[in-house]
Amino acid sequence: MKRTLIACLFGALALFAWTITSVAADNPTVVQVGTNGALTEAPFHIAQAKGYFQAEGLDVHFVPFVSAAFMIAPLGAGQLDAGGGAPTAGLYNAVARGIDVRAVADLGTDPPGYGFQKLIVRTALITSGRFKTIKDLKGMTIAVAAQGATAYVAIGSLLNKAGLKRDEVKLTYLGYTDQVAALRNGAIDASLMPEPNATLAVATGVAKQIEGDDAFYPNQEVACLIYGHSFLKEHRDVGVRFMRAYLRGVRYYDDALKGGKLAGPNANDVIAIMTAATTLKDPAVYHALTPHYANSKGFVNLVSMTADLASLRADGLVESQSIKAEDAVDNGFVSDALK
Repeated sequence: MKRTLIACLFGALALFAWTITSVAADNPTVVQVGTNGALTEAPFHIAQAKGYFQAEGLDVHFVPFVSAAFMIAPLGAGQLDAGGGAPTAGLYNAVARGIDVRAVADLGTDPPGYGFQKLIVRTALITSGRFKTIKDLKGMTIAVAAQGATAYVAIGSLLNKAGLKRDEVKLTYLGYTDQVAALRNGAIDASLMPEPNATLAVATGVAKQIEGDDAFYPNQEVACLIYGHSFLKEHRDVGVRFMRAYLRGVRYYDDALKGGKLAGPNANDVIAIMTAATTLKDPAVYHALTPHYANSKGFVNLVSMTADLASLRADGLVESQSIKAEDAVDNGFVSDALK
């Protein structure tokens, strides 16, 4: 009798689980996700292509932005559910003002060998001898995607190690595609540019790679998965489902990594997915570039975020003197997904 009861109970649970999955598949929840075209978004495209989002009953739509800095307002207003990009000064300022945005998972870091943000310098400046070492950046115009972004902090670290101050260079803020054009016409001299844009710029001959960010600011939390009001307050269950699919995408991506390249067991499949999902269609570029690393357990690097926050506050870009990095983080989604 007891065995029969247990068997019936497990049968009922299995039927319930199948029913929920079936209903989710038949009535998928639409999710709007902000993207900026960086390679760090590979797990998004993998989760889409491999059916991980669909398995969670999600119909994911990608919305392009110049950078994560411009995603904060629509995330806080519930117009976007999630976004991928740098934990900028705008994120900390928004949280300090009570806006519902939080970094919920790692999207991309730069441990040794995976310096996917590259300092590149115009070829003409190298050929002429104007640029020989990092100290020669003095007086030059350097581009990053947005003021207060992680690349902004990394540039500060690079200059500091060369004995330069931020006001000894001219920082300008441009989208990645515009940076390539600006290098070509001489409007900028250098850039801290993420992949694949860096490799593309070098391939055109307009610039040369100097070094990756892992050489001067390793293990930085360069990009995060960010949730807005919708997932944080109204549909937390959907946020957990999205996280489960996302982490499956991360782990598939990490299995494509080997020796600082896309050369692991899943590399060819990941490259095929990216060529199908993005505007970059040349597999050779993916084989040549330096990929980022993503934490397979999902959690962001709070040590890095704390250091970046201190730098942003020192430059007057973060209004609050009391906000902490952990105030801008919600680990609950990763914790629930890992269960």
